[in-house]
Amino acid sequence: MAEMSESHLDKPTIIHQAMASCCGAIITSLFVTPLDVIKTRLQAQTNPFSKGRCFVYSSGLVDHVCVCENKGSKACYNKPAPFKGMLDAFVKIVQTEGIKSLWSGLLPTLLMALPTTVIYFTCYDQLSEALKSRLGKDNEHIPVLAGSLSRFGSVTVLSPLELIKTKMQYGNLSYNQLYLCVSSKVAVDGWLSLWRGWASTVLRDVPFSAIYWYNYERFKKMMCEEVAVHEPTFLIAFASGAASGSIAAVITLPFDVVKTHRQTQLWESENLKIPQRAGTSTWAAMRKIVAKNGITGLFAGLAPRLFKVAPACAIMISTYEYGKSFFSHLNENMKRP
Repeated sequence: MAEMSESHLDKPTIIHQAMASCCGAIITSLFVTPLDVIKTRLQAQTNPFSKGRCFVYSSGLVDHVCVCENKGSKACYNKPAPFKGMLDAFVKIVQTEGIKSLWSGLLPTLLMALPTTVIYFTCYDQLSEALKSRLGKDNEHIPVLAGSLSRFGSVTVLSPLELIKTKMQYGNLSYNQLYLCVSSKVAVDGWLSLWRGWASTVLRDVPFSAIYWYNYERFKKMMCEEVAVHEPTFLIAFASGAASGSIAAVITLPFDVVKTHRQTQLWESENLKIPQRAGTSTWAAMRKIVAKNGITGLFAGLAPRLFKVAPACAIMISTYEYGKSFFSHLNENMKRP
């Protein structure tokens, strides 16, 4: 990222912010999707989906439910010899299925990552500017408030889209069938049924965003002061994003574990016709996990989560900051005679 030593550079417009976040989402998905393909193959190896089971697929930006259905002897993918680890899985998947298979989840990832990321990052910057004018630009509560509110808004707006996307992806529905399916669901269960799973998503994502943005702004400011620059370089944004994303991922992991359990249960209930038990609160679900697996059960999958979240946060925020810097310089150059 070019260092912006001129403090008077024009701020990027909301359109430029949206374009920068869109580019960031695409680049992040391109880099992180192979990591998740490998992770889910390792997960499928330890928990075989013999009768057609689902698992949560995540790019570090968004997550959604994927299915692995075995019909007769035909599995959902060519299963090579057992994997010994991530590197071994990478080599065997490429040898058996080709390099393209590492991006097999790219399209559904982008379908949700683009609108989610554009709304989320653009709202964060707009809210930050509005709060700075009221609370002062150095107020430490601004990243927490702006991060929480922007994530709350993006989750609320896009929850129905996630439900619709999942039904289209795994039900092979036409648009007319999809309309009938959604309208019948609304007629039976009401409009709020389109936001099913919203509460557990908010409990995981809003604290993550608050912790992430608070630490990111602090790390970024400290590093900029250390190297005497006004705006973050690419490396500063990358390192700050990786560190703050890792901290937030560890702290909010128990909520992610609960969200994963609920996503898979919901998918199995609606698509595999497996009866679902009566809904329980997030805290009740946590107590149940602790009773069954101990306190460590709430932190299951810590290493894979860090392995995907840290690079995803680092790539996303550094690309986004670079994009905003590019448009700021572009605006400045266009004004010069």
